[in-house]
Parts: sequence; C-alpha cells; structure tokens
Amino acid sequence: MDIRTPPAPAAGAAGAVIEDRLSAPLAAVVATARRRASLGGDREVDTAHLLHGLLESDAVVRAFLGGGGPQTAKLLGYLAQRSIGYGLRWQDTVETSGRPPAAGPATVRLPAGWSPAAAASLAFALARAEARGAERAEGVDLFAGLASDPECRAADVLRTAGVDVRGVAAGLAVTPHCQVY
Repeated sequence: MDIRTPPAPAAGAAGAVIEDRLSAPLAAVVATARRRASLGGDREVDTAHLLHGLLESDAVVRAFLGGGGPQTAKLLGYLAQRSIGYGLRWQDTVETSGRPPAAGPATVRLPAGWSPAAAASLAFALARAEARGAERAEGVDLFAGLASDPECRAADVLRTAGVDVRGVAAGLAVTPHCQVY
C-alpha cells in the first residue's frame, strides 16, 4: 500500500512510478489519506480520505470552497466524525466509481488498498496534469477528479455540507491552469 511501491504496469502507463507523477504536497496528501484509512480501520483508502487530506493542506482546494471558512470547517467536521457517525454507512463496503475507467497514458494501477473510486480519481488527476503539460499532478487536479465523480464518497460529503459539486466540477473543468501556491 506504500505510494512509493511501483504500480503494476497498466496499458499505456509504461509502469511509471506513482510518486514521480505527484507533486510533493500531493504525495503528502496521499500519505495522510493512507495513514487516516489505516488508523480508522478502513480496508481501503477512499475518496473521503483524500478529500480530508486536501482540505487540511491545500490552499487552492480550500479557495474553491470559499477560502477555508465555515464551509471548510463543516466539511472537516463531517470527515472527522466518519468513524463515529457520518461514515458508518460506508463500513464494510467497497467504494466504486461512477466514471468509466481512464484510458491512455494516465491509466494507473495502485497497490492494494485503494478503492476503485480513489484510484479513478487519482488517474483523473494524472490525466489532467498531463493535459496541461505538467509532469506532476497537484492537489487541485485530484480535487477535480473527486468533484467530477458524483457517486464517490467525497462528492457525497461535499453535497451534504451544501457544496454545489456540479458547479465546482464545472469551475475546475474550465480552470486547468490553477495557480498553485
């Protein structure tokens, strides 16, 4: 489950090492998500774990949600109570994705322990970074992947907190060159 473990080669991916395709801040978010899943007794890293890490550490992502104000606090509250209430309905279930599998150079297979939706969101992030000519995906790329999958757990948390997920996804789709601070 270590992000530094090279993934099994996927069609068109040439077996690229995942960590070489993530910015340092995004690699830290992924490590935090893995740690949070492990500490919570979850079998897989899912999109809610990834969203939690992004909200805690990525100013660009928080900017899309109003700059880290009350809405971000509400989201973090929902995510923090995952093990005692909000996320109990997810217990012992596998998070799947509503999006078709990615194709092309950004296709990636992660080590065991990732939900299909989390893997699809990361593949989306890598493809988005490639599309703008970047060597590494940033947090905003992953956030775009989470927001673009209306069936993932992260989108469910966002909607519950009153976020217009479709509006966020549309905004991210037209701003592929977000300033990263």
